[in-house]
Amino acid sequence: MERIIIDTDIGSDVDDAMALALAMRSPELSIEGVTTVYGDVEVRAQLAAELLNLGNRSDVKVYKGLEQTILHNREVWWAGHEGDGVLDSGKNYQIEKKHAVDFIIEIIMENPGEITLVPIGPLTNIAAAIIREPEIAKNVKQIIMMAGVTRLGDNALSLPYIEHNIKCDPEAASVVFGSGAPITMVGLDVTMKVLIDNNDKNKLEESGDPLNLALAKLIEKWFDFIKMDHSAMHDPLAIALLLDSTLVKTEKAKVRIEYDHRPVTGQTIAISDVHGNVDVCIDVESEKFNKLLLERLLQSHVKI
Repeated sequence: MERIIIDTDIGSDVDDAMALALAMRSPELSIEGVTTVYGDVEVRAQLAAELLNLGNRSDVKVYKGLEQTILHNREVWWAGHEGDGVLDSGKNYQIEKKHAVDFIIEIIMENPGEITLVPIGPLTNIAAAIIREPEIAKNVKQIIMMAGVTRLGDNALSLPYIEHNIKCDPEAASVVFGSGAPITMVGLDVTMKVLIDNNDKNKLEESGDPLNLALAKLIEKWFDFIKMDHSAMHDPLAIALLLDSTLVKTEKAKVRIEYDHRPVTGQTIAISDVHGNVDVCIDVESEKFNKLLLERLLQSHVKI
């Protein structure tokens, strides 16, 4: 059983919700808690709690984290549509009083070598925890993060050179990558190769499952927002690696974050190093991942 904490900016797009759902539907994973980060962490926490309830996992506790960047030096992007169509405005969601950073520190230090962090949003909470308790880097089992882009794979020319989760708080990312903790970086190099489309959304709707119906609503809202009929499953791929690490090809590297005070900054520079602390994902078996994702979400509801 893999014990995990999911640290998420759920709500800005649909892939965080899909990642949480995949974790809920995977008996190999024990979700120790869900922490929210960046922007409206209250609404993000409510959305996480609602999805957990719909997935019959109200036993999993949700903790609010940091709204601002680690240095309070960058404008925070507020999407404004988090939870539309899914959240119940009159519902009293159970959100823990303990701060997300305190929760992360406590559970890792009390369970050395047993907890995997899965950050799928900006790395502010993780950096703050490491700053407050540097021994986290030695006591965490591993960090599997959706973050960054190296442009070292066969799709390099089609990729941006800066990725959202890093550019939102590059100073925090620098702290995490420089901590020495064992990291798997699931970046755009691989996540842009794993897509869902309207056909997948329809399968979720047809299942009639309450959690899948909510996911379908979020997918539809997201497709309308981006004006496309498909979207990359960035964050679920990070969860999927806990279930099948052979989905991706990795190379050992050291990663540094290039940043300055310009609004758009935060390039991830990967340098091949057999002694590096980061396994950088550079390729993925897309069809194998898609099959895994849909099988777990649909289970026996619909034939894939």
